[in-house]
Amino acid sequence: MMAIAFRQVVCPPLAGFEAAAPDGVVIGIVGENGAGKGRLLRLAAGQEAPSSGTVEGPAARRLLGPDDALNLAPVGLLLLEHALARQDRLVRERAAIAIERLRRTGTTVLLVSHEEELLARWCDEIWWLREGRLAGRGDPAEILTAYRRHIAERLRTWGNSLAAPLAPLVRRGDGRAEVLRVEVQGESGQPTLVCRSGELVSVRVVVRFRQPVDDPVIGMLIRSRIGLNVYGTNTELEKLRVGPCAAGETLTVRFAFRCELCPQEYTLTVASHDPDGTWHDWLEDAVAFSVTDVRYTAGVANLHATASVER
Repeated sequence: MMAIAFRQVVCPPLAGFEAAAPDGVVIGIVGENGAGKGRLLRLAAGQEAPSSGTVEGPAARRLLGPDDALNLAPVGLLLLEHALARQDRLVRERAAIAIERLRRTGTTVLLVSHEEELLARWCDEIWWLREGRLAGRGDPAEILTAYRRHIAERLRTWGNSLAAPLAPLVRRGDGRAEVLRVEVQGESGQPTLVCRSGELVSVRVVVRFRQPVDDPVIGMLIRSRIGLNVYGTNTELEKLRVGPCAAGETLTVRFAFRCELCPQEYTLTVASHDPDGTWHDWLEDAVAFSVTDVRYTAGVANLHATASVER
């Protein structure tokens, strides 16, 4: 028996939406803002009517939002729209027990949330809404992975559209050279503020010399968001001689590497200096960038490990 069924429902942004859930299951609903998640729950609750199509459900339905009291008394259809978002750990654990009891007695739950851990733990199935349509449904692990990949691509596209102005926390040096520009470039060669873990990226540093410098060294340092030095190198270490440089000369140095970093935020410190360490221009945390991935990894270095077992 289907506890809730949407049959060719049109109610913007929902367009020809069709899905059904049986008694006694917890359905997680994910999607970006504006995808139609809230509208779907209001239709299921009977608070709104579709322009066309039908919504079939039990007589007893309850819709709870983040500002509502968490009423988990028995009901045929329970609709939760971010209802746990403001609850503490104790309330969530109690709610998990209560919802499991409801599920076992035949209650169907539709749960809208942006919290993947909650969805993976509670749900029997995930529905992914995208622009008012069902982009995917099925096993929580599989659908959440697909949704995470989609979000990572959207984030990357957004990152490609942003400029990265120099905004160093500290800038110091004797002024013989000036760092004009620092860019993180993706595999396409275009500037980006969001890199994929494992992607081939380049750090592009543009330096203009105000005075003659015989043997300048151009360097970069990646730091984590908590200030941990992750990786650093310079032209001297890479055995690349860039001098002598005349007054007024501009040069561009690229450092290319696989971005084998875990998803989080990082900063770039860059500098031009003499081989003895005398700074011409040192820009502390000059540019911020992020790394994204389709799955969670802990730490800083993404080693892409594989797992095996022997018995």
